[in-house]
Amino acid sequence: MAARIRKGDTVVVISGADRGKRGEVLKVMPKDERAVVQGINIAQRHTKATGMGQPGGIIPKEATIHISNLKLVDPTTDQATKVGFRVLEDGRKVRVAKATGNVIQN
Repeated sequence: MAARIRKGDTVVVISGADRGKRGEVLKVMPKDERAVVQGINIAQRHTKATGMGQPGGIIPKEATIHISNLKLVDPTTDQATKVGFRVLEDGRKVRVAKATGNVIQN
């Protein structure tokens, strides 16, 4: 299945506790249909100290969020949009913003 959301994309959360927030995708896990988004779905992780460099304690960390709860932000209009695909004349398959029809560069 083609990736509608990729690492480095700006997305907006459309459902859940962080609804309406925007962030950059840090990691995508296509097999699990989940993504890690910067500043979204923050969880408290209790960590043990691991030597001099890493003190122990409660550290806030981004948890994964399901891809169905994310919508891509169209870079040209700065609005959330659905993602479609189109094959160009040179044979490349590219992502397209459904709302405007603009090609999403990556």
